[in-house]
Amino acid sequence: MSIPSEGTSRRALLATCAVAVTGVGCASCSGGSGGGSSPRPGAAGSTPPGAASSPSDGSADGTTLSIVVARTADVPVGGGLILKDHPVVLTQPSTGVFKAFTAVCTHQGCTVSSVGNGTIDCPCHGSRFSMADGSVVNGPAAVPLTVVPVAVSGGQISIS
Repeated sequence: MSIPSEGTSRRALLATCAVAVTGVGCASCSGGSGGGSSPRPGAAGSTPPGAASSPSDGSADGTTLSIVVARTADVPVGGGLILKDHPVVLTQPSTGVFKAFTAVCTHQGCTVSSVGNGTIDCPCHGSRFSMADGSVVNGPAAVPLTVVPVAVSGGQISIS
């Protein structure tokens, strides 16, 4: 396993992953999390302390990369974790079942702000998405969140 340096190659990797995960460039991002309320503790944050943020099992040409983004213990059952370093929200709808979706609302590109009560919530216009499959629970969004491939191994959660 090769870990890139903190220089350009790591930034390029993260930028590539962001585009691959969301399917869009940064022009569609709103840049803010909107709303004036703070998410509940543990619902939002960057990569948790101690969680690696490095590629693993990537091919020589870099086309298939997995990035460890969290520990399983950091994602509560019935809740989730919004990764600020990646445009991704991780959920655990039931014990041992981990899902990942884009953290960008499909309505107008705001970043979702909380996960709880079975939904992933956007603060901008009230859209809510199922934490189990990313489908729209409450509009105005009409399109579900994009599923992000997720793998769990040794207590670590990776996205690709």
